[in-house]
Amino acid sequence: MGNQVEKLTHLNYKEVPTADPTGMDRDEGPRIGVSYIFSNDDDELEQQQDSVHDLGGEHPALQPYDPQLHEVECSVYYRDECIYQKSFSEEDMLPEEGDEGGGGHLSTYTPENLLNRCKPGDLVEFVCQAQYPHWVVYVGDFQVVHLHRLEVVNSFLTDASQGRRGRIANQLYRYKPLSPATVVRNALEQVGCKDRDLSWRNSECFAAWCRYGKREFKIGGELRIGKQPYRLQIRLGDKRSHTLEFQSLEDLIMEKRRNDQIGRAAVIQELSSHLQAAEEEEEEEEEDHHPGARTAVE
Repeated sequence: MGNQVEKLTHLNYKEVPTADPTGMDRDEGPRIGVSYIFSNDDDELEQQQDSVHDLGGEHPALQPYDPQLHEVECSVYYRDECIYQKSFSEEDMLPEEGDEGGGGHLSTYTPENLLNRCKPGDLVEFVCQAQYPHWVVYVGDFQVVHLHRLEVVNSFLTDASQGRRGRIANQLYRYKPLSPATVVRNALEQVGCKDRDLSWRNSECFAAWCRYGKREFKIGGELRIGKQPYRLQIRLGDKRSHTLEFQSLEDLIMEKRRNDQIGRAAVIQELSSHLQAAEEEEEEEEEDHHPGARTAVE
């Protein structure tokens, strides 16, 4: 890809700029954010699946998928405005209005079941354990448009799912959506766009751009200067959360998707290790500044 730069990523949360572990945002001046350069996570997923076919095998049998067990609860803020939220609260798991027999908006369904629920202009998120979520735009007649292997393509919903369960993802982002006709037109106009002509790094950014029309979902849609205005708040428990800061929505989405791919347990383990190390460093610094403190207590 011409001047493609080798992707940059971080090895663990110790390398990621964070806000206060309690979730309180302290103004300590600008931090250097994490940038993902030409990192196409959906391509990594396709390569893993191709390796299965190269060996003459079939897709591995899917284990029962429980969103509350595998997915990370999180919220995304632009300054003080919440622009995305995934929460498994009782309210979010209640059936939607007019959806008889269905669950909340985070419930997942088989591809065949989704066909009975989707309307043109809807966003669909396909999910599976240990894989990046794959987002598509439903355009009607059982078909979707999505970013697949560095190309925007038109597929049948059942083919795009690759056997994964999915959900209608219209309620995750809180931006005002465009009209269904405009969403469908946005998606169809991009069919055939590929390689260096692409303006999106992954299927989620492409689908969200089609529905909301915001440049923030495009590659380089925002300047990465000054203080990070975006915050990814990850819920660790009932009263505990951890916040990461980013200079662009594009970079934040890449991190959010990485969390989805490694799973809830791994994310909590990473953060717990990071927070424990940070607390130990603070204790050591406090002892260095007050060497007689421990002796006095003892």
